[in-house]
Amino acid sequence: MSDAKIPNRLFAPARQDAETAKGSIRTPQTEDPAYRLAFQDMDFLLREDLRPVRFQLELLKPELILEEAGIASTFVFYGSARIPEPAKAQALLELAEGDEARRIAERLVEKSKYYDEARKLAQIVSQVPRDADGRRQFVVCSGGGPSIMEAANRGATDVGAESIGLNIVLPHEQAPNPYVTPKLSLQFHYFALRKMHFLLHARALAAFPGGFGTFDELFELLTLIQTGKIDPMPVMLFGEAFWRRVVNWEALCEEGVISPRDLKIFRFVETAEEAWDFVRAFYRERQHPTGGDPLEGPSD
Repeated sequence: MSDAKIPNRLFAPARQDAETAKGSIRTPQTEDPAYRLAFQDMDFLLREDLRPVRFQLELLKPELILEEAGIASTFVFYGSARIPEPAKAQALLELAEGDEARRIAERLVEKSKYYDEARKLAQIVSQVPRDADGRRQFVVCSGGGPSIMEAANRGATDVGAESIGLNIVLPHEQAPNPYVTPKLSLQFHYFALRKMHFLLHARALAAFPGGFGTFDELFELLTLIQTGKIDPMPVMLFGEAFWRRVVNWEALCEEGVISPRDLKIFRFVETAEEAWDFVRAFYRERQHPTGGDPLEGPSD
């Protein structure tokens, strides 16, 4: 028996059976949808009854892809899909017609500096070395779209690093920005599952000025930390003037609907360097729970 080769498996792999099932026999029985293998039957998989299964698949597929890519933690970027880089923002201002359009364009020009800051921060965090097990830490992760999301993926590309894009199916087609690493470009049907994947591996998060989507994602994270559902992580809000203008944080405390200590869940920052210093200090105090050491990254 010492020379005998014990087979690894007895059943044919699913891929092999799927090929066999295509077959060449054509009968009323084989042509009916009922005869299709369940995992090859799109009509079956898209039934309302199969929503729980689709939830499982959408949870599992990205997790397997990130695990196989050796990604241990991510640095998540939230932010508007409407804030262009400075040169493009200036061009929009020059094309603006009417007082209201010009006022909005001027505000976009003011916020366009955050495109550069997001890009710079992504460059910094993408240079954090692998941990002792060879896994990657603080891999840039964005929503995969334009503007601030593009800046994040672009910053990673600048330094030759891979980055993640978590795109979402919308009524109007939205292609991933060209800087997302193709094999890490993921698409979601369910917003809930997409938001879960933003946070499953997140060990730091930067939120830039944004609209409904940014608010939705950010406030879910703040709620999870506030309620103790997840451990604290560095949460940075870029652009204090913007965030204080659109959210009256102190009024929430004065109304008694949040505690003053809840305002310590996040930190206002203006620059990539300031954000990185905060992340380093946060993990220096907590003995680097990501498994890697952020302090081994780029120096000041």
